[in-house]
Amino acid sequence: MINRGFYTLVLLVSSVVPGFSQGVLFGQRIKHYSNSLAPYVASPQQIVDRMLELADPKPNETVYDLGSGDGRILITAVQHYRAKAVGIEISDALVQSTTDRIQKLGLQNEARVIHGDFLQVDLSPADVVTMYLATDTNEMLRPNLEKHLKNGARVVSHDYAVPGWKATIVDRDLPDARGHVIYLYRMPQKK
Repeated sequence: MINRGFYTLVLLVSSVVPGFSQGVLFGQRIKHYSNSLAPYVASPQQIVDRMLELADPKPNETVYDLGSGDGRILITAVQHYRAKAVGIEISDALVQSTTDRIQKLGLQNEARVIHGDFLQVDLSPADVVTMYLATDTNEMLRPNLEKHLKNGARVVSHDYAVPGWKATIVDRDLPDARGHVIYLYRMPQKK
């Protein structure tokens, strides 16, 4: 566990060591992502299970989870559907803890986490995209999804619709998860 002294040291170093606060340390550029578009709130496992059930990933299809948090969607997709899974996560700590968990489970050949901003990632390899983001974030993401996703790709959103899209399924009948909604979208043929 990291203690308060560590944070004090980091703050001291960042203010004293030239370049650290600009993201350069020992000649290497350190990526800082300040574009956090959603707080980290994990989807309950029963919601994860239902999201993937609706998306129905086939073996060897690729599931992308945008804002992958603790990796529960990635791990479930690999273990239950034999899919490949890629998480996009902006938090250094969550990327590291999820990567560690994936390795401990021996899933590193099937699942990985990319440290980055999901608005900047090429989503074209995805057969399924899962997300738990606010409606305005979904709206910002929509052009990237429309540009990159192939015909028939599925997008599953927990609780928040994608403005301008018509859901194939809107699931409000979730046992033990009252108040939650899951939206399933299928990408149409590109014009």
